[in-house]
Amino acid sequence: MTPTLLLASASPRRRELLARLGIEPAGIAPADIDETPQASELPRDYARRMAREKALAAAPSAHHVLAGDTVVALGRRILPKAEDEATARRCLELLSGRRHRVHSAIALRAPDGTLRERLSETIVRFKVLSGQELQDYLNSGEWDGKAGGYAIQGHAEGLIAWIQGSHSGVVGLPLFETRALLKAAGFAID
Repeated sequence: MTPTLLLASASPRRRELLARLGIEPAGIAPADIDETPQASELPRDYARRMAREKALAAAPSAHHVLAGDTVVALGRRILPKAEDEATARRCLELLSGRRHRVHSAIALRAPDGTLRERLSETIVRFKVLSGQELQDYLNSGEWDGKAGGYAIQGHAEGLIAWIQGSHSGVVGLPLFETRALLKAAGFAID
């Protein structure tokens, strides 16, 4: 029997990325968990914990559950998801002209409760943003709800000098790692 998948995320970007692997989830089961970082928690540990907790939060079922979390970090500092323009501005001002890391963790829970995890780490460098470039990006609204206040798959891509690592991981679902987890679980992927 071919395994089926629930996606523990309401993110349309994660669904689009899964479709690139030829996977259409049987359902969407977004996790409602506390996403507050623990005291002194390192960004990569936080990303792993969030992916794991999201996968485990879904009700037990006959489906595999795939969860992910993407964290933008400047050193040991976890940048927030931008829920307002002021937060997006602060994040982008911090990132302007600097390198930062994006940790994208995934967790796959099998119907028997077995949990597999992977982590992708990407280094991203923004150009030095002029006041006008910053304002234009804020005016685009793409920052809304995005970790670190930007979406690499949109206008921000033109502001990024270079990346080293997984572009899809920065978008929200590292396809190389996701493909490996799903293949190991028996999903048919070309």
